[in-house]
Amino acid sequence: MIKALLSLMVPCGSVLILSACQPDIPETIQQGMVYCSEGSPESFNPQRVTSGTTIDAISQQLYDRLLDIDPASGELLPALATQWRLSDDGKTYWFTLRPDVQFHHTAFFSPSRTLNAKDVTFTFNRITQTDHPYHATGGAVYPYFQSVDWGSLVKAVVAENSNTVRFELSRPDSSFLSNLATDFAAILSAEYAEQLLQQNQPELLDQRPIGTGPFFFKEYKKNQFIRYYRHPEYWRGKVELTQLVFDLVPDNAKRMAKLLTHECDVVAYPRNAELKLIAERPDVEVQSQISMNVGFWAFNTQKPPFDNVLVRKALAYAINKDAILDAVYFGYADKAKTLLPPTSWAFYHDLPEQQYDPIKAQELLAQAGYPKGFSMDIWAMPVQRLYNPNALKMAELMQADLAKIGVKASIVSFEWNSFRRKLSEFEHDSVLIGWAADNADPDNFFRPLLSCSAAESGSNRANWCDPNFDNLINQALLTADIKQRRSFYLTAQLYLDEQMPLVSIAHSKRFQAKSVKITGVTINPYGGISMAAARKSL
Repeated sequence: MIKALLSLMVPCGSVLILSACQPDIPETIQQGMVYCSEGSPESFNPQRVTSGTTIDAISQQLYDRLLDIDPASGELLPALATQWRLSDDGKTYWFTLRPDVQFHHTAFFSPSRTLNAKDVTFTFNRITQTDHPYHATGGAVYPYFQSVDWGSLVKAVVAENSNTVRFELSRPDSSFLSNLATDFAAILSAEYAEQLLQQNQPELLDQRPIGTGPFFFKEYKKNQFIRYYRHPEYWRGKVELTQLVFDLVPDNAKRMAKLLTHECDVVAYPRNAELKLIAERPDVEVQSQISMNVGFWAFNTQKPPFDNVLVRKALAYAINKDAILDAVYFGYADKAKTLLPPTSWAFYHDLPEQQYDPIKAQELLAQAGYPKGFSMDIWAMPVQRLYNPNALKMAELMQADLAKIGVKASIVSFEWNSFRRKLSEFEHDSVLIGWAADNADPDNFFRPLLSCSAAESGSNRANWCDPNFDNLINQALLTADIKQRRSFYLTAQLYLDEQMPLVSIAHSKRFQAKSVKITGVTINPYGGISMAAARKSL
């Protein structure tokens, strides 16, 4: 099967490989890699999604960003921008672009130039300008940027010359540079977009991608596989893998079976219960990484009875987090008491921990007017994520806990893309989901998950809009002083504990399992995965 996925005849001189003939099939099999992923991407443009499943499959494989993040320190690093500076009032940024960065040459697009400032202005003006020819393509949905209120923040993105871009902001924002380093801020090709407009096919910009990343798009069959070829002119240097295949396997047991039978080289998110089995085999191994993430249980606060804070607190007291950590995470996670993990500089160490107390839960339900409980649903993700390796198992444990206080919970799940669509339409009562940070700034946990802007964009799973909370997290962005920012974030965490729009459950390590023949697959604390340095040995 692995040979079937990797083998693809390409004639000598194909536009897909510009510098030489495509390697013969045995060499292609040897130098290619199969990554077994947990689901199909929603789009091939990171601007359009927040799903980690999609980001893993596309962002760092196909694209680059203006800035990168050092996985060890969290510091910002040059990427497509080699340097940047800020005005004294904190509202204007200038970026100098890296020269000689090549876009992908494919069967459907041959660029006539290298990266320049037009590509950067196109990328971000598409998001903010409602009259932009590409703004409404695909539904004008840019969930991450909408959740951080990018539209009101960014007044203009201007090309001063071919290699200098100016961002004009309406107010200072200490998270701005960090947001440019997220996987969502991928730089697109303005020239390719213009070609598609002339062909009257603008929707293909998000479906048949062009970027500057280490691989270029070749083929996609929904719910089956994605095929990429290496970008021979990648600006960071030679990519070792000749091709990269994402084998789309939602079932965790099937993914693991494919790894053990060598049909996959790497598998995403093995269940924690399987880690010991993997460790006992000589041909496979586990990679782990401390990760900035949180798994949580969000209530749809616009639906009764979840609009009642007493009900939300009662449900929080009813859940036995220790049992969940044992049965779902198998000890490979820390119990959460707030959205922020303990590694964040804004973490509230002295915040009281939510206790498991069914008696207190029943008392609060009675105070709220539900002495006999009620019925509700718990939506459980059909895929495994680092912050929740088994949502269905977690839901079953919670279902049993809730029954003890008279709450009858039904467990609901759908195919992953349907699940996310219905979730963004707020059809749920509650949902088990989570978040993996995209950068080191604490804002990355608060605004994308619980701001009023995030409720409008659909990424606020609690559907919670509280002006008091919004004011706290917005004030934290107006200053660059860490002590002042931390003070606002501590108050915000205390306020969340009082209002309980969601229950933070766990902060987990990130795991992936792979063949010992594979090296260089990079996972980092801020989400995403890179195959740019991956190699396969004999």
